Amino acid sequence: MEHADILHRCFRCGYCKLPGNYMDLNCPSYLKFRFETYSPGGRMWLLRAWLEGEIKTSPRLAEILFSCATCANCVEHCVFPKFKDDILNAFVAGRSELVEKGAVPPAVRDYLKAIHVNGNPYKLPEADRGKWADGLDIERFNDQEYLFYVGCVGSYDERGKQMARSVGRLLRDWHVSFGILGPDEHCDGNDVCSLGETGLFRQLAEQTIQQFSDLNVGKVITLSPHAYHAMKTEYPKYGAQFDVYHYSQVIEGLMKTVHLTPKGEPVRVTFHDPCYLGRHHQEYGTPRNILSKIRNVQFVEMDRSKGDALCCGGGGGNFFRIFWVTARTVPGG
Repeated sequence: MEHADILHRCFRCGYCKLPGNYMDLNCPSYLKFRFETYSPGGRMWLLRAWLEGEIKTSPRLAEILFSCATCANCVEHCVFPKFKDDILNAFVAGRSELVEKGAVPPAVRDYLKAIHVNGNPYKLPEADRGKWADGLDIERFNDQEYLFYVGCVGSYDERGKQMARSVGRLLRDWHVSFGILGPDEHCDGNDVCSLGETGLFRQLAEQTIQQFSDLNVGKVITLSPHAYHAMKTEYPKYGAQFDVYHYSQVIEGLMKTVHLTPKGEPVRVTFHDPCYLGRHHQEYGTPRNILSKIRNVQFVEMDRSKGDALCCGGGGGNFFRIFWVTARTVPGG
């Protein structure tokens, strides 16, 4: 297994389970299940025992390895600098081994099958991908400066579609040169990658890279931090040569000369850092800079924020196949 050489280096000090104050539990799966095998250190030892033949492949092993939300709290708080960057890589590699053996949980199997057969986890027609933009008068991509990539959640999920419409409307009203692919958009595959299905992810990545190349796409705005991560970090391994921005990064640039005043009374707001924007890419300042420029907004930080933010539990494919989600089980999560 790739990265197997690092498994023995973890001696389960436990810092990977905690935020910076060492007073809470911040690993989503350990917070939910409270068994050491669900912690990053426990998974390390579980993987080592599995590879050395001390334990056998089983549904229980698969459930534990696939429960990881890939939130990178363990990477953030590991005390060994030369070791920590490969922690998540080792977990994904273990998942890849289980994928190769066909020993994945049924929910993972069904998710991957839906992507392979339908092109999206919702099992809905690809022709419906552009319906989120109905009535917004947003143009199809045709050599504009940016391509606005919405992804599966923005195309099919009801709340995701509302987000896509809000961002699309804002980019349109602020006269950004952008277009969309509509029904021709494809799944970015970030969760496929984190689940260890490297063959399917490569197929998805190469499909999108070729499409963007054919259309002469030079800059991409993503709605989702997951798509941002896939296109910025993983796609270059397969030849991608376009620039990638999360929509908040583009909006921050537009707001350098603009101040917004919400209607009504002043509002008190906070911001939950997405793991794939925050810990994975250290992008903490941009969303806060945007909020600071909105008049009548009082910004407050949560007890756990930035590198200590508590993951919603949806990463690593959990949003679609849901063994558990911390937002549903932890008050205020």
